[in-house]
Amino acid sequence: MNPTPEERRARVVLVDDHRMFRAGVRAEIGRTEESGIEVVGEAGDADQAVTVIRAARPDVVLLDVHLPGGGGVEVLRRCADLITAAQDPVRFLALSVSDAAEDVIGVIRGGARGYVTKTITGTDLVDAIFRVAEGDAVFSPRLAGFVLDAFASSEAAPVDEDLDRLTQREREVLRLIARGYAYKEVGKELFISVKTVESHVSAVLRKLQLSNRHELTRWATARRLV
Repeated sequence: MNPTPEERRARVVLVDDHRMFRAGVRAEIGRTEESGIEVVGEAGDADQAVTVIRAARPDVVLLDVHLPGGGGVEVLRRCADLITAAQDPVRFLALSVSDAAEDVIGVIRGGARGYVTKTITGTDLVDAIFRVAEGDAVFSPRLAGFVLDAFASSEAAPVDEDLDRLTQREREVLRLIARGYAYKEVGKELFISVKTVESHVSAVLRKLQLSNRHELTRWATARRLV
């Protein structure tokens, strides 16, 4: 027998580096009497996220992909024991503006149960939270087929050794550079300095044994990372 709306409850942690966005999500879904959602914590970077998640042990974490301190994949890595816990596992639902292939596949491989974009309505987000809390996998409609194809495709190796040499932040820089962003634009997007962007690009070129950003763009395009 399915629970009534009054009986459905889910404890949620919001992880996003934009405080105003977190406030908007909280206002949209956090009216517990109406939605059944109780927001029990918030975090704006990877380190804070891990601390809050471990302290609150929520049912579901709404996780942004791009975060200071390593990104959503880093949070998933550091919470792997909570994800696989035999009793009361913590489940993760990615909520991001990005629909890039690398982002989607990265967090799903990391253990997230779903991925929805920030265009989702409040009603649909509440439904997605409960579905994930109950163990379902949830994706925005356009992403569902893509995810299935990506994991089923014989062309897509389950592990890319070259890509795995890069840190999460280096992957983020790689993708933006390959899309044609200037260093200053990359820095603004990721909230890091131009000097830090240059250091990451140098590290990426060295690890991938590439000579310049044009070769980097071709490399990323060939792997459908752009």
